[in-house]
Amino acid sequence: MKFIQGIPRSQAVLFATCLDDAIEADHEIRLIDAFVDSLKLAEYGFKLDHVENGRPAYHPATLLKLFIYGYLNRIRSSRQLEKECKRNIEIMWLINSLQPDHNTIANFRKDNAKAIKKVFRTTVQVAKHFELIGGSLPAGDSTRLRAQNSKKNNFNEKKIQRHLAYIERRLEEYTKALSETDGDVEERQKIEEKIASHQQRRQGYEQLEKELKASGENQISLSDPESRLIMIRANISEVAYNIQTTVDAQHCLPIDYQVTNQNDAKAMGRMVRRAKSIVGNSDVTVLFDKGYHTGSELAVAQGLGMTTLVAIPAVPRTSQSPDPAYNVACFQYDEAMDTYQCPEGHTLATNGNWYNGEKYRFKQYKTSACQSCRVKSLCSTARYGKIVQRSEYTPAVEQNKKWLMENYQLYKQRQAIVEHPFGTIKRQWGFDYILTKKGMQRASADVGFIFTAYNLRRIINIIGFKALMAYFNACIAKIACYLSSCLSSRTLSHFRNLVSFQFRRSIIFLSFTLLLKSNLKAASSF
Repeated sequence: MKFIQGIPRSQAVLFATCLDDAIEADHEIRLIDAFVDSLKLAEYGFKLDHVENGRPAYHPATLLKLFIYGYLNRIRSSRQLEKECKRNIEIMWLINSLQPDHNTIANFRKDNAKAIKKVFRTTVQVAKHFELIGGSLPAGDSTRLRAQNSKKNNFNEKKIQRHLAYIERRLEEYTKALSETDGDVEERQKIEEKIASHQQRRQGYEQLEKELKASGENQISLSDPESRLIMIRANISEVAYNIQTTVDAQHCLPIDYQVTNQNDAKAMGRMVRRAKSIVGNSDVTVLFDKGYHTGSELAVAQGLGMTTLVAIPAVPRTSQSPDPAYNVACFQYDEAMDTYQCPEGHTLATNGNWYNGEKYRFKQYKTSACQSCRVKSLCSTARYGKIVQRSEYTPAVEQNKKWLMENYQLYKQRQAIVEHPFGTIKRQWGFDYILTKKGMQRASADVGFIFTAYNLRRIINIIGFKALMAYFNACIAKIACYLSSCLSSRTLSHFRNLVSFQFRRSIIFLSFTLLLKSNLKAASSF
């Protein structure tokens, strides 16, 4: 039986091929190359000026291409990328067979979080150019990505006190055992070693307690200091970062992200403000789940002229009446009279004073009719009857409720919109954890590459290779013309300053010849 035979390893090749011939003309790696070449890296904040002494640095474009390729192909580790530089022919083509080590690769990601976010913003601009961003219906949500910090290395005040109490009990037991030893030197030595060990552990926990109090935080993480223990769902918690994301409805493309270590309650205002700036549209309807339902945040969004559709959380059991039919939601507010009417027809009035709460101001509404009301026991357990509080943000809450009831079918699209990127990133790509350590800035760089890769993948799938390559080539041509004009003006100024008037005529022809050559070389190398 015949089989296809390969070329013997020791056989010489008569006609050698170059790397470019090994990459298909429509391979997506050519899009990565063109995309990075179309960026004005210096304006983004990448460092392009290095000292002449010492070993030359790698160009930021080289490392940026390497990272984008890696994230698009589910390779995030700097050590793994280092290996791929030596064996992956696509990467060899992409970065001209350079082989940066893992420290250089990791430091590039660590040091350029803000610039990487601008690269992500460029993918949003590309999507807007091809009209892939509708801009009228963004949906917001958050996802938790596990940090490089175990639960054992996360402490709060209660956990530290529990450890200290355990150590005190053990020390008491060892001290008692030490006093009861009958001169057994070996046994006594073992107990003393255990006492010393526990005393050292106690000092460590006491130091942690001091650091926690000094920080003003309610918890402290040892491996990744800015990560926090966050509730994932129900009773499951993880030490993680909370990634706030805004996704456009038209093609489920993320237009913004923010790495935080807080919950969702105070996040919506900042998200919608940035979203409005990005899409450049004032007629926007925003969709958020009940975790974002906070009066002050609703007021911010509505103050920006946005229609808010935010799910309303259930009333806490402690805030409910004995009979749910007499909850505050069942009381009717009269805006003209500034009064409430209860289900029994009684009017609750206010004295007009504003009271300062912990996070907002409020008025109180009550009536003397509560004392003789037949349903007082069903309405309130308070001694003097029902007291209704109306905060300064209640109008925003009521407006959101009205819009939500009128557009509930529109709101039901929220999950399908915003969960699309999370499903791809966490389930298909396996990026359900933060790769970096030591703070939110480094975590933001990791997340920035994740969303940059996601947007590029979506844009490539929707637009196609030819149209996208033509767009990037047009951007490269514009940058080449810009650099050429800058180079010409700088070169002429240089000659005017260095060459005296009597020698200018003699070298003018040579100067313009060198200028032309340098322009052509710069344009071709770019």
